[in-house]
Amino acid sequence: MKILMLSFLILLTTIACQNFGGSAPPEKSNIGEKKEVKVKNENSTNVRTDQVNTSDWKNFKKPDNETLQKTLSSLQYRVTQKEGTEMPHFNEYDKNYREGIYLDIVSGEPLFSSQDKYDSGTGWPSFTKPLEPGNVVKSPHDLEVKSKRAGSHLGHVFPDGPAPTGLRYCMNSAALRFIPKEDLEKSGYGEYRKLFK
Repeated sequence: MKILMLSFLILLTTIACQNFGGSAPPEKSNIGEKKEVKVKNENSTNVRTDQVNTSDWKNFKKPDNETLQKTLSSLQYRVTQKEGTEMPHFNEYDKNYREGIYLDIVSGEPLFSSQDKYDSGTGWPSFTKPLEPGNVVKSPHDLEVKSKRAGSHLGHVFPDGPAPTGLRYCMNSAALRFIPKEDLEKSGYGEYRKLFK
C-alpha cells in the first residue's frame, strides 16, 4: 500500500510540474569550468568558484568533503557522495541526443559514450556498456555503480537492457558531465574523437 501511495504522489507531482511549468532546470556544477557565475537562478544557491581540475583525470586525487560541497551543486553532492537519486525525466541528460562522451562530474574520468546510450523509458540516461570498463565499478553486493577514481555514486546496472550486452546502466545526470564530440580535443579528451568519425 505504501508503494502504491508513493507512486501516486510521484505521479501527482509530475503532472503538477508539467501543467504549471514548475520543473526546475537541471543544476550544473562549476567543476572543470573556468567562468565565474554569481547566481545560478532564482531557485538555487550561489555558485562557488572553487574548482577541481578534471582534465587530468588519470592523476586525480579526490578532494575532501568540504571542497566537494563547495564545487558541486547540492543535487550533485547528494547523488555522488550520499548515494542519492535524482528525479526521473527532469534531468539534464535523459533526452540528450548529441554525440560525445560522459564523464564523472567529480574526477573527469570517461565513463560512457553517446554511441551506447539509448532511451530506456525510465527517465534517466541509460547505456548498454561503459566507454572505459575499468572506470566503472559495480558493487559486489548490489546493483550500485560507482566511478573508480572518485568513488562517485553514478546509478545502477540492471540485467534488462538491449543487445548486445543485455545490460542497462541507469545513470543519474547529476553524476555526469557531457563533452560533445566537437569539444573533445580542447577539453583534453581528443583520444575519443576517433569514435565519432
